[in-house]
Amino acid sequence: MTSLEMLDSGFATLPALVRAHAAERPDAVAAADAERRLTWSDLDRLTDRIAARLQRDGLVKGDRTAIAGLNSVEQMAVILGTLRAGGVAGLITNSATGEQMAAMIADTGARHLFLDTAAKASLDGQDIAASDLIAMDGGDAGTPLTDWIAPADAAPQPAAIGPDDGFNIIYSSGTTGTPKGIIHSHAMRWQHIQRGAPAYGPNAVTILSTPLYSNTTMASFMPTVGSGGRVVLMKKFDARGFLELAERERATNCMLVPVQYRRIMALDDFDRFDLSSFVMKYCTSAPFPAALKADVLKRWPGGLVEIYGMTEGGAAFILEAHQFPDKLHTVGKPAPGHVAKVIDEDGNELPQGSVGEIVGRSPAMMTGYNNRPDATKAMHWYDSEGQLFYRHGDIGRIDEDGFLTLMDRAKDMIISGGFNIFPSDLEAILLADERVVEAAVVGMPSEEWGETPVAFVVLKPGADAESVRETCNAKVGKTQRLSAIRQVDELPRSPIGKVLKRELRDAHGG
Repeated sequence: MTSLEMLDSGFATLPALVRAHAAERPDAVAAADAERRLTWSDLDRLTDRIAARLQRDGLVKGDRTAIAGLNSVEQMAVILGTLRAGGVAGLITNSATGEQMAAMIADTGARHLFLDTAAKASLDGQDIAASDLIAMDGGDAGTPLTDWIAPADAAPQPAAIGPDDGFNIIYSSGTTGTPKGIIHSHAMRWQHIQRGAPAYGPNAVTILSTPLYSNTTMASFMPTVGSGGRVVLMKKFDARGFLELAERERATNCMLVPVQYRRIMALDDFDRFDLSSFVMKYCTSAPFPAALKADVLKRWPGGLVEIYGMTEGGAAFILEAHQFPDKLHTVGKPAPGHVAKVIDEDGNELPQGSVGEIVGRSPAMMTGYNNRPDATKAMHWYDSEGQLFYRHGDIGRIDEDGFLTLMDRAKDMIISGGFNIFPSDLEAILLADERVVEAAVVGMPSEEWGETPVAFVVLKPGADAESVRETCNAKVGKTQRLSAIRQVDELPRSPIGKVLKRELRDAHGG
């Protein structure tokens, strides 16, 4: 079966598509990083050798590997090799603390830990549950991958992989405790391939500058590899380096988070780079200000698509910003086959146009949280017909055209003196002030009001924070006014750009 026939079929696995691309276009470049480039033939052969060695070591269908490291073609091959052997890829958050990383590795139950020098440094002094350590970068983190893999002519035994079998475990973001392991099936990932493949294809050159352990990255990785495009991996993002790489590789696609777009567009010499090869740019994972979307549309060739959804699945919303310039304040409409509703605090469905918590369902939904049945159950909401929806935890409103405007995370909403305050409303006003580079508003404890809104801002040189607060407060009602504003050098963010409001509260007495 050809790759095109597979993509038109009811189900195919990613390793099977890699095999098809290798047969059809063996010498085309499939993956590249700063150190090396692999053709489809190279990638398919390396995938085989990894899968064969895993099977020789006793890995059977459903067993997990643990994978921790910076983006590389070797890491990509290890993921594919795990899948081809019938295993589940446990993607470890490399930016977490060593203690958290060790807990995630233990949570996977993996015997094999694939890591690099950076991951080894993070895990220094930790008890590691995995018994076999393999160094993907050939360093001293474990047995070098090139020594560990099976011989060049080795072939794994075919693994009968079905739609419901596990594909990966991705760990949710968190600043305390052990993040939850989110299990995705091959069926869920197949949805990502099929839905995204038409926007990529064999001529796509996709730059991935966010980590492979993130679902943000996977949303672009899956359709690129599935449709036969080239993946170009950045180990660490920097704005100018991204533009230089995009120009050199003649990139057609990218997936970036809002803070990356902001840093790229702020470069004084942005306009000197030749980005005419771009066909489509994507954004997800964090609030994307309308003004920033407009700037990207104006100055960066190609279309712009925002994707709103959860790693766990549920409903995904798609905003084709280049098609709907009057809807830049929204995150778009539900993707085809996705259904979303809005519910109140008691779980009652609300009419369209109401503000409430978003719940959604789709063919792309996680199997559950690994070893956490109670946490899985807490995600569930059922409609009057008994259909399962996932609770997104976000507050929003779906307008008469079906477009979703997000207000805030439910947990971030501030209740001050009995009034609900949405931090996003205040953040939008602050970000519209030309003196403000970045802003986050959080609820801080107040003896008088219970909670009170406090803004944390990164300002342009010479700007006065108190003047910014006064300007903001002049534009809102009495109950919304900022009680304080605090200037910071930068906002704490996760590796995929989410502002860590809990860290702001903890660091400033919340």
